[in-house]
Amino acid sequence: MSASAVAPAMAAAGAGRPRTLVCVPATARAPREMAAELAAAAAVGADVAELRLDRLAGFAPRRDLPVLLAEPRPLPALVTYRPKWEGGEYDGEDEPRFEALMLAMELGAEYVDIELKVADKFMKLLSGKKPESCKLIVSSHNYENTPSAEELGNLVAQIKATGADIVKIATTATEIVDVARMFQILIHCQEKQVPIIGLVMNDRGFISRVLCPKYGGYLTFGSLEKGKESAPAQPTAADLINLYNIRAIGPDTKVFGIIGKPVGHSKSPILHNEAFRSVGFNAVYVPFLVDDLAKFLSTYSSPDFAGFSCTIPHKEAAVRCCDEVDPIARDIGAVNTIVRRPDGKLVGYNTDYVGAISAIEDGIRESQPTDPSTSPLAGKLFVVIGAGGAGKALAYGAKEKGARVVIANRTFARAQELANLIGGPALTLAELENYHPEEGMILANTTAIGMHPNINETPLSKQALKSYAVVFDAVYTPKETRLLREAAECGATVVSGLEMFIRQAMGQFEHFTGMPVDDDKFRAIADSLDNPNIMKPRL
Repeated sequence: MSASAVAPAMAAAGAGRPRTLVCVPATARAPREMAAELAAAAAVGADVAELRLDRLAGFAPRRDLPVLLAEPRPLPALVTYRPKWEGGEYDGEDEPRFEALMLAMELGAEYVDIELKVADKFMKLLSGKKPESCKLIVSSHNYENTPSAEELGNLVAQIKATGADIVKIATTATEIVDVARMFQILIHCQEKQVPIIGLVMNDRGFISRVLCPKYGGYLTFGSLEKGKESAPAQPTAADLINLYNIRAIGPDTKVFGIIGKPVGHSKSPILHNEAFRSVGFNAVYVPFLVDDLAKFLSTYSSPDFAGFSCTIPHKEAAVRCCDEVDPIARDIGAVNTIVRRPDGKLVGYNTDYVGAISAIEDGIRESQPTDPSTSPLAGKLFVVIGAGGAGKALAYGAKEKGARVVIANRTFARAQELANLIGGPALTLAELENYHPEEGMILANTTAIGMHPNINETPLSKQALKSYAVVFDAVYTPKETRLLREAAECGATVVSGLEMFIRQAMGQFEHFTGMPVDDDKFRAIADSLDNPNIMKPRL
């Protein structure tokens, strides 16, 4: 494939700016398998494939490169032969490695990657013989941290001075705010018209891989499938293209996301990205793995970071971090939705309590005759497990509906604090095991107990569940938790956390977009969450 074949992939994404390419690393151990990965990468919609020569077992350049770079190729090729000292697998002298990279150039590779530490040495050997059609990427990898913006700027200058066509810098995030420095460098390079690949590795750096098109990044990496990543926390190419709609991300794209710790389990990105796309809203929704909420919000203070969902453990801290808080959210003492107004002020809301309480009420109405003029929770003993943000929302909502609320928590002091606010008794989880003052009680678990991957855990024994007529679990991964399964076996009406998740997300969507939610359309998207085919490429 000639260099001209790269041009369609570089179609402008607005304002004459090149589109960020999606590159799939081919990491197979045998040349023919690696060549097959190129075809598979093209099938998922990638723009470039990276041939990781250091991954090949018994690699012989003159035998294997003609196979890997045979014309016609399904995609442009980026050839990398990464040594161990830069995080790769090649453990030999530089000269044979350099010769293999030069041969790749001769055979028509569109891109070749060489490490900054040996770039001068490689350029000397090359002595001006690089084909016009091949772009040289000079790369620097930092597996410990992300240097200051000034140091990153110096690194760009150092890489440019080697004669690189494209600068590549990969660093490591120790916290999510580190990524902001990489975004600064991407913007700086875009202004100077310096092509740059700037990525931040690991879970806290994940957003760098999705949002780089907004800041003019040349290329981002996405694995062929889970388990074939070439760097920590690399998304799949299919997710970049289909879930995050990376082709549509540009300078004017608004950024939303879920703030939590952990956050990888969340289905919110699937739901909100599809909902945004369905109404033509120019936005992307990403997972933010956040340690310090106040620091995160002050770092990502641009109006483009327009709204956030808040989950464990940040819902209570969010009340303190917002400039204004909706009166109901203030009464609850927890915020699960933050919107940044055009004036930069952060406004906090709580959509959890309506989502959860209405889901429980409807679950009861569907399973037993109820008085339509009053809430089926009125007068019932309503036990809330957990005293965090979700626990506060459920307790507040149940009390508003006339229930008698009891708070149970692993830490008794936390249970007592919330119980005092609500005006009900407090229990430890151990005491809850033997708590059955009456029949027909309602139980709501608001903790993360039983959430993936700890699916065999449950907050209450099956024996204790026999006292409850209705059991709700805020955990929705898995959809049927051990708590719900055992409650159903005891004859209780069970209400899945997925229903609360959908309803609170509908409220968030309206806050984020200013548009009314289409209930049927939103539910259709939510129904596809359990469909393993949802992430199939839309080609």
